Amino acid sequence: MTLSRIDLGGNAHAIGRGLGVFGREAVLRHLRPLPLWQHLATLAQTPKAVQMRQAVQTEFPRYWQEIEGLAAGLQLPVDEVFMWNCRGDYVHQQSVDGCTTVFGPTSDGMLIAHNEDGFPQLRGHCALAQVKPDSGLAFSSFIYPGSLPGHTLAVNECGLVATVNNIRPTDIPAGIPRQILGRATLDAHTLDEAIAVVTRTDRAGAFHHTFGQAGSNRVVSVEASAEGSNISEIQRPSGHSNHLIAPSLSQLQQRITASSGARQQCIDQSLKQLPGDLDADVSLSILRDTSGGHLPVYRTAADDPDDENTLATGVFLVSANSVEWRIYTKQNTEQPDIEGVVSLSR
Repeated sequence: MTLSRIDLGGNAHAIGRGLGVFGREAVLRHLRPLPLWQHLATLAQTPKAVQMRQAVQTEFPRYWQEIEGLAAGLQLPVDEVFMWNCRGDYVHQQSVDGCTTVFGPTSDGMLIAHNEDGFPQLRGHCALAQVKPDSGLAFSSFIYPGSLPGHTLAVNECGLVATVNNIRPTDIPAGIPRQILGRATLDAHTLDEAIAVVTRTDRAGAFHHTFGQAGSNRVVSVEASAEGSNISEIQRPSGHSNHLIAPSLSQLQQRITASSGARQQCIDQSLKQLPGDLDADVSLSILRDTSGGHLPVYRTAADDPDDENTLATGVFLVSANSVEWRIYTKQNTEQPDIEGVVSLSR
C-alpha cells in the first residue's frame, strides 16, 4: 500500500468538498453501514448535538463551512456528517482512532513520532492532504475519509507539528467537539496558541495532543478534557497511548483498554532502556514493536480487541529552522511513502 496524496485549496467549503469527494466511496462502503455511524445519526437532533452544532457555527464558522463542504462532497446530510465528526464526543464501547506517540529531545532538536491507528477497513483509503486555504494557514495532514483534518498527524506552514491520541472519558458533556479543536490547532501560529485552543474549558471530548515547532526547543504533551487539562514540557524521551497518565488528572474517570495499557507499558519500558536521545531509527523501532503478542504497539491483527490497526507512522524531526517529516504505511521498510520539509524563512 502507498499513501495517496491530495492537494486542496480555495475557500473553506471548497476544501471540505474536496475532502468529501476523496472519501465518498470509502465512507459509503465502510463507514456509513457501521452501527456506530447509524447510532450517531439518530442523535443528530438531540439537545446535546444541537448545542454542539450551534457552538461550532458561532465559534468556528469557517470549520462549519468545511463540514458543509464535506457533506456536499460525500453527498450525505450535513447533520449526519457532523455527528460522525463528533464520534469521540459521546461515550460508547467502540474505540475510535487509537494511536501511540513517542516524543522528546534529539541531539540537535526535538522529535515527535506517531502511529496512527484506526479502523482496519480504512487501510488504503486514507491520504496525506496538502491544503492551502484562502483563509487560514497551509498545512499537511494525514486524513481519514469523512473527517476533517487535525486529529491525526500534521504540520502547518509555521512549522507547528501536531499529533493526537484518543482518550476515553466515562462522562462527556456538550461542548466544542474535540475534532473541531484539533482542526483549529492547524491554524495556530505558535505552540502557545495551539495549547490555548485545546485547553478550552468548553470542550466536549478528550484528546492527548503533542506539539512541537521549528524554531523552538519545546515539545509539549497536553492531556485535554472537559474536566481539566495537563500541560507537560518534555525534557526527556516520553510516550503516550490512549489514556490519561498525568497525576493531576488521576481523579478523572476513563476507560483504559487492554491495548492502551499494554502499549503504554511497552513504550515506557523501551524509553527507560534508551541510553541517550531519541532519533528517527529508535522511534521507528519503538513504534513498530510487536513484542506485546496480542497487544502490540504496531497493530495489524484482524481480531485486534479495539478493532484498530496501525495505518501509518509519521516521524517529525524539529530543528531551529525546519521540520523534516516522513510518513510510512509499511512496517518493515526504511522507505517512506511521503516525505517533506517545512522551512522557516529568516
